[in-house]
Amino acid sequence: MRVTFLGTGTSHGVPSIGCECATCLSTDPHDNRLRPSIYLQTARAGVLVDAGPDLRQQALRHNIRRVDAIVFTHGHADHILGIDDVRRFNALMKGAVPCYGNPETLEDIRRTFGYVFAPDAPKGGGIPMLQLCPITGPFSVGDLELRPVPIMHGRKPILGFRAGSLAYLTDCNALADEAWPMLEGLDVLVLDALRERPHPTHFSLNEAVAVAGRIGARRTYFTHMCHDLPHEATNVRLPAGMQLAYDGLVLDDLALS
Repeated sequence: MRVTFLGTGTSHGVPSIGCECATCLSTDPHDNRLRPSIYLQTARAGVLVDAGPDLRQQALRHNIRRVDAIVFTHGHADHILGIDDVRRFNALMKGAVPCYGNPETLEDIRRTFGYVFAPDAPKGGGIPMLQLCPITGPFSVGDLELRPVPIMHGRKPILGFRAGSLAYLTDCNALADEAWPMLEGLDVLVLDALRERPHPTHFSLNEAVAVAGRIGARRTYFTHMCHDLPHEATNVRLPAGMQLAYDGLVLDDLALS
């Protein structure tokens, strides 16, 4: 399995509009962060995790032409507002794109994109074709098995996912009790780490480091960072085996089981 980090920023993205902090003005490309998403590739599947408002730019940047499914962690704007761009994948894949999420997330998508599901919606290329698929347990897309991992985004129960030796846990400030045994034996953990200061719905960097230490993956990459965390200066003080992810990071040859 190959994993491509399409975006590693917070909901504002980095640089943030109108900000003149050192990170937002940085010339280091690692400090430019689109909204959070990854792309999973195997011999028989191409899967997007989330479809944020930067989806078109991300797909063009990484030449993504195959999307067999989109897996949604939750229904917030920075994770679903790229859905209208799924129309191009409908054309490329010659059909509707399966969209997986928990019932609350699928309802968020229905409500936000009401015109897609209205009985009198215009036919043709004007609306994305989506097949909404409720997640009730582990599921497969081609040769890729995904296992939902229950996490908390503030008071909101959302989903992370485990795929083989990788776990992707974004937008969280706590893990459900039943999540911990699901994360044993990881090669790669991708974990939310918003900023230095505490936040009510995201792990701070110190909290994320502690959680990552408890999980004990061989490698940990932090994601969903705001401009409080400059890439190079933050990485030099992280524990061994932990670092900030960045847009365009590619991890190859991850085990599927």
